[in-house]
Amino acid sequence: MSAESEDAPATPLTTLHLFGHGPAERSFLEAWTAGRLHHAWLLTGPRGVGKATLAYRMARFVLAGGGTEEGAGGLFGSVAPANLDVDPENHAARLMAAGSHPGLKVLERLENDKGKLAKEISVDQVRALIPFLGTTPADGGWRVVIVDAADDMNRAAANALLKMLEEPPVRTLFVLVSHAPGRLLPTIRSRCRRLVLAPLEPASVHAALRSVRPDLATAEIERLVPIAQGCPGRALRFAGLDIEGLESALDMLARTGDPDGALALNLAATLSAAAAQPRYEAFLELVPERLATMAEEADPADLARLVSLWEKARDLAGAAVPLALDPRSVVFELSRIVASASVRTSNLV
Repeated sequence: MSAESEDAPATPLTTLHLFGHGPAERSFLEAWTAGRLHHAWLLTGPRGVGKATLAYRMARFVLAGGGTEEGAGGLFGSVAPANLDVDPENHAARLMAAGSHPGLKVLERLENDKGKLAKEISVDQVRALIPFLGTTPADGGWRVVIVDAADDMNRAAANALLKMLEEPPVRTLFVLVSHAPGRLLPTIRSRCRRLVLAPLEPASVHAALRSVRPDLATAEIERLVPIAQGCPGRALRFAGLDIEGLESALDMLARTGDPDGALALNLAATLSAAAAQPRYEAFLELVPERLATMAEEADPADLARLVSLWEKARDLAGAAVPLALDPRSVVFELSRIVASASVRTSNLV
């Protein structure tokens, strides 16, 4: 788990512990130790599963020379490293932890003038890599570019990055994090080696939460593990937000249909306060998920209606924060969509 912009509060880069993704690490290590490291790697999997953690571990390992001060690209003497761990006191690790390693560049959404994240990674950000990639590292080492998340690039940015992937400088590693690889240009996907990170087992989620948030009570962790759906970052986003209360409210909306709109009005009033922003954003995530589950369990005759409601909720929830829509109106509308989903086709005839 770690500093995944997709997911939870950042974990200090001095630790970067990874849980449950040993096969993905071994795939990278095998390529490195064989001296056949692909220049671009695409890390895919659900949001919050640990992709950014792995990306930073890969970067730190390479910039540290393969886990040693002097190692490089498949040269380890008689013993190859068993994992991507690097001593936190390693010079490269210390520079990364301070955010000042000259061999690492990270492309991510930036804050705008209002202190909010931009909606996308711009082409100017990608073009700013040109000087970085056009020089040779003074120590003859590696350069690493992390794109977190590649899904956030606009079309022009994606095309600019594609040109770099097509003609990569020597000893340069690109690591792309993607929650939805189907949105990427096929030509970008074709130039990357793909590592798929699957949802973790509950025990690994529990271990990740205990490591990243030792302040959480055991009871809170036990409540978060099933909510995580195999993704520790998801659980961390929901920590301390009384997700059970939101789930209960959604259950009530779906079960009763909220005929007088009282439940929707109460949720709208509760979640629209400025102090409720984290719970509001959790609600935006939970509603489309709830409708997706209802669609999966629907009678065939009712499937099209529920899919349509899911699409409506997904689009509204996805636009709410980027477009600064009125939270009270958004919550009320999403609540009414969930309530309307409880009305079966048989009742409409």
